[in-house]
Amino acid sequence: MSDNKKNVIVIGAGIAGLSAAIYARRSGFDVTIYESHFIPGGLSTSWTRKGYLFEGGMHWLTGSSPKSPLNKVWKELGALQENNPILVKDPFYTLIDGDKQLCLFRDVDKLEKHFVEFAPEDKKMIKKMCRDIKIFQGVHCIVGDIPGLKAQTPSNPGLKELLGMVPAATRLLPLINESYIHYVNRFKNNSIRHLLMTVIGDRYNALSLIYTLATFSTGDCGYPIGGSIRMAQNMAKTFEDLGGKIQYKSFVDQVVIQKGKVKGIMCKEEFIPCDSVIVTQDARSAIDTLFGPSLKDKWVSKMRNDTIGEQNMFICLGVKHSFSNLPKAVVYPLDKPFKAGGLEFNELRINNYSEYKDHAPEGCTTLTCLLLGECYDYWQKAKEDGSYKEKKKDLCDRFISELTKFMPEIADNIEVTDVATPCTYERYCHTYKGSWMSVWEPKGKARNYPIKAKTVKGLYFAGQRVQMPGGLPIAVGTGRTAAQYLCRDNGVKFI
Repeated sequence: MSDNKKNVIVIGAGIAGLSAAIYARRSGFDVTIYESHFIPGGLSTSWTRKGYLFEGGMHWLTGSSPKSPLNKVWKELGALQENNPILVKDPFYTLIDGDKQLCLFRDVDKLEKHFVEFAPEDKKMIKKMCRDIKIFQGVHCIVGDIPGLKAQTPSNPGLKELLGMVPAATRLLPLINESYIHYVNRFKNNSIRHLLMTVIGDRYNALSLIYTLATFSTGDCGYPIGGSIRMAQNMAKTFEDLGGKIQYKSFVDQVVIQKGKVKGIMCKEEFIPCDSVIVTQDARSAIDTLFGPSLKDKWVSKMRNDTIGEQNMFICLGVKHSFSNLPKAVVYPLDKPFKAGGLEFNELRINNYSEYKDHAPEGCTTLTCLLLGECYDYWQKAKEDGSYKEKKKDLCDRFISELTKFMPEIADNIEVTDVATPCTYERYCHTYKGSWMSVWEPKGKARNYPIKAKTVKGLYFAGQRVQMPGGLPIAVGTGRTAAQYLCRDNGVKFI
């Protein structure tokens, strides 16, 4: 690697920022990341309380399977190494209702047989769903190069890879136009409905559900041991070993633009010059906060008007008890809806980390629950009227009371509790309304936005907000693409 004299600043040390920075540095640029937090990872985050690791960002990793084209990217970036081997749980979720168990198996044929035996009244719909899953097994994230790029190792999909996605075309529009809730409610069996409603957020279209289940069924979507923080630390070390620099606790106030060209950034009232900036902070927030005069690119107003963020409440328990007798992800159906953040939930999905190395002290268990839905306004109002801490405590207390009905062992064994709300993610990650993905609604367009700014030279964007619906594959992919635009614009070979 021979350095050129171009200085690049990356705003944000999340997965997109680390991806862009590693590729840019490997291609010879002088790269510095400015990160407002004191750790890398951004929204792909986890934290420790009294020996319990709470996984707040990644519950599965698309591209964890060596068969996936995205796996090569994760390996190139150093994200997946010997220190975070992949755990592939199967079944993916297990619903427990009294003495009944319903499993979401990865193998489609096994899933179909199990569901039909459990609910013969839904045989027709079960077979339809399983056909849909098989159709989308060939659909995956494309790893390719932008036009006109000089790459040391060109990467573009072959004809066989593209042809494998063709069968899905016939089901694409029907599933996009149908809501997730409507699709699931076509099942008569209550248990099946409960189980399927825990896969993704209920505001999405049916395609989002089927694509997710199809990805599970290919053997992908494992969990790297050590979670988000270890994966992000691996990437940060890869970058620093290449000679890159990360400035933590460094909040960027503004991208400085003069005469249509990037000149640098303002950070801690100091002007820091550079030749290019890659913005990987949440783009929906960045367009309102990082630029003095608003950007003139046409897509900016569309992003302001069209972004619907997925939000969540995240409840964490550290329990002095081993739950190794239970599945790794348990769904408990509720007789009465559980109220939280102005929303109602008919089931609780519990992530059980009893068998995950380094997630809890010996003989203890980390339990977490993700409650998805639009709840930012509820929690923001609580912050404004001073009831925020009280409402968080009430949520945690009521959750424990509800969960004790299914897991009585937790009653006198809870050592640690923690609750994160959209306001938590907004505070630490500066995301739009504390959201971590964009909702792809029924009949809605999959809105994607330019990675290279058209009105400002040397300005690029990457991250989960740039392409719908977001998530880790989009973050890492757009980071890679931003680095490719940077290389092409500067006549540099992409490495």
